[in-house]
Amino acid sequence: MYFSIDDASYWFERTGEGPPVVMLHGFTGSSQTWKKLVAAWQDTFEVITIDLPGHGKTNTETPRTMEKCCQDVKKLLNHLQLTSIHLVGYSMGGRTALTFAMMFPSHVQSLTLESSSPGLEDVLEREKRVIHDTELATKIEKEGITAFVDFWENIPLFQTQLNLPTNLKQEVRVERLAQSEAGLSQSLRYMGTGVQPSWWGSLEQLDVPVLLVVGSLDEKFLQLNKKMRESLPNSRLAVVENTGHAIHVEQSNFFGKIVLEFIFQHSLPIT
Repeated sequence: MYFSIDDASYWFERTGEGPPVVMLHGFTGSSQTWKKLVAAWQDTFEVITIDLPGHGKTNTETPRTMEKCCQDVKKLLNHLQLTSIHLVGYSMGGRTALTFAMMFPSHVQSLTLESSSPGLEDVLEREKRVIHDTELATKIEKEGITAFVDFWENIPLFQTQLNLPTNLKQEVRVERLAQSEAGLSQSLRYMGTGVQPSWWGSLEQLDVPVLLVVGSLDEKFLQLNKKMRESLPNSRLAVVENTGHAIHVEQSNFFGKIVLEFIFQHSLPIT
């Protein structure tokens, strides 16, 4: 269903009953990213999936920065009368989830970050990333969504997905192709890694329980998450063997199991 905030209409899906779990997808994804986990968890949790700006069925007349998106998510949760949630985010959705937790820590019971980061620490790196993402956004606008997906699914970050069963690869491809050129380019320009806040200097202030999940074959994010683990005071790191960036796709059942255990461990007692 839709929830309107200012000039935006956010698509969200609400399934099941129990402690509320909010799930945020990655770049080129949507609520469909989580459908297997939603089906597995709906008898245990109330699962809320949200299409982030530029993705799925969400429409925003004016672009959303990372902070503005998190403010919108907060308003959506207020509308749903949810004051304390378990938050799960993958990649871009993980950066969004971490930003939400930094902005509204009292609303987060637990935070699960899959293959994510706190942004870029170095100013020069951020400037280079902005240039890179702007060029990528222009590429999407000029060449179209199909050409971009052909390119995107073959970048090194997703090499391990080439070994997935054909049906799983097709599911991921269909979800990517369902996005729009305008939406993805807007996401890169306004919620990309280079333009979002860098939380590296503030991680030690976040006392929310954090589960960092990363694949052993995802070398870049493995090193990032090891560094994050050292900075986050109430965190633990789960490294999933023989797995790349999208753990919830490549090892769906195992990912669901470790996240489920973490959420149960940090759920407030029902009064």
